[in-house]
Order: sequence, then C-alpha cells, then structure tokens
Amino acid sequence: MKKLLALLMALVFAFPMYAMAEYPSKPITIVVPSKAGGSTDTTARIFINAAKKYWNGANFVVQNIPGSGGQKGFEAIARAKNDGHTIGLIFTTQIVSHVVSKRARYTLDSFHVMGNCVDDPLLIAVPKESPITDLAGFIKAAKENPLTVAVNGIGSDDFIAAKKFEKKAGVEFNLLPTKGSTEQKALILGNHADASIMNLSQMQAQHKAGTARVIALLNKERSQVLPDVKTAAEQGYDVNMTATRGFVAPAGIDKDILAKLDDLLVKVNNDPDFIADCKKNVYSRLPMSGADYRTYLEGLQVETQSFYDKNPW
Repeated sequence: MKKLLALLMALVFAFPMYAMAEYPSKPITIVVPSKAGGSTDTTARIFINAAKKYWNGANFVVQNIPGSGGQKGFEAIARAKNDGHTIGLIFTTQIVSHVVSKRARYTLDSFHVMGNCVDDPLLIAVPKESPITDLAGFIKAAKENPLTVAVNGIGSDDFIAAKKFEKKAGVEFNLLPTKGSTEQKALILGNHADASIMNLSQMQAQHKAGTARVIALLNKERSQVLPDVKTAAEQGYDVNMTATRGFVAPAGIDKDILAKLDDLLVKVNNDPDFIADCKKNVYSRLPMSGADYRTYLEGLQVETQSFYDKNPW
C-alpha cells in the first residue's frame, strides 16, 4: 500500500513537469483584432514565418476577430484560456483608448505583455489637386475654414494625432471617422476630403506615384521610405505619433510558458527573414521588451486619458 501511495505521489508531482515539456501540445492561436489582409494581420503572418524556425513542429493559426476598433479582438485575447496556446497582437492607440473611454471589458492588467515588434509612423496627406503643399499652408487653410480631415475611427491613433495637432497649432478640424485606411485612401484619391491622417505604410505608394501628396511625417526623424517628406517638427510643429504592433498573452499563464513565449518574440525580432519581411511591407521595426512596452502603453494611456477628459468620445 505504501509503495502504491508513493508511486501515485510521484506521478502527481511529475505531471506538471511532463505537461510543461509537452508545451505547446496543440496549435497556438494568434488573435488578430482586425480583418485579414491588413497591416496587423500581415504582421502576425510574417511573425509566424519566422517563429516556425525556432519552435520545430509547432503550428500557429491566425484568428481574425475584427470589430469596434479592435475591441472585440482585445477582449477575446483577455478572456482566452491561460494555457499559453492563445496569444494576440495589439495595436495602439486603440488598446488603451477603449480602456480610457470605459468601453473595454479588460485593462492592461488583463494581459501579459510580451513585447513590441513594429511601428508605423503617422503622416498627413492631401489630394493631389489640393493647393496645400506644406504644414504652413495646411494650418493657414484650417484657420480660414475648418478642414475635413479623415481619421480611422474615434479614439484611433489617427484621431489622437489629430487632437495633438489641433492643440499644438491652435486649430480645429472637422474630423471624419472612417472604417479604415481603404476608405481614407478613397477620400483622398477622389478629392472628397481636405486631408487624411494615416499611417506611412498606407499612403507611401500613392505619394510616390503622384496620386496623393504627403505634406508631413509625424515622427522624430524622416523616413527612408519617403526621404523627401519633412517631419512636422522640421516645419515648426513638434507632433509625433506612431502606431505600434506588439504581442500579448492572457494574464495568469505559467511563468515557464511565458518565458518561452517571450524568448520566441526576442528571436523573431532579431530574425533576418522577419527583418526583411518588415522592410518589404514598409514596417518600421521597433522591438521592445515586455517591460518596456508595458511602460510605453501605460504612458500612452495617461496621454490618451488627457484628451478624453477634455473631449469625451
């Protein structure tokens, strides 16, 4: 009897180690809070291409959960089973905007922040027919008559950038929320809006082709993608805004599994093929550790809260 009891106790204590050795024991789902084919979705897929090299035999599945500016997807990540087989991509500023507006059924504490991969600086674009060629002309026109400026939804990175620019320049825009970059492009290419604030990857090709005009990059430095475009700071208005895309997991996962996930992200961020794919898709690399990205998100939430308090959406 004693021998049987000892054997049972040994099996009980050995099981967690056995389970850990088997991780991952099934495909890992990456929740993407947007439609297939977009920049966030593409980020997940090029991550997978690199990740497979470091976890031999592991399978990854993308689950697109669009809706409500990413909110549905963020909430799906937060409530997923915390066994390490579901992780997700987040993007800013939407991840904190929903918290600030009290619409989210999650907080930053609902996640283990793995780290950031890429960012996508914002820019200001106008139709090719527009007489506006720089920020001076843009602000002059805005002071004479409110300009219609397209943004990717209320509380988005575009929206917050517009609010930051209004404050800095002392102007007020007629902000036109859209359902995404495709609609924003159509408004600019069809000369149906005075301007659009959107991401570099979404409008750089049109600027190069001459079908639209980018008048300012909202980043600290010029981009190698559009080296002819001056930053807002160079034109006298120090307004910076970028969209980050990073990985999180549900809170409460075993620390050993989290260590493996975090290590995988570090490896992918430094992988030559991943770096090449980022360049191909015009994504700026901005690798951050989990701790650094968590600090970034907390600061962004404070900043977003200040805009919400003045003008709730």
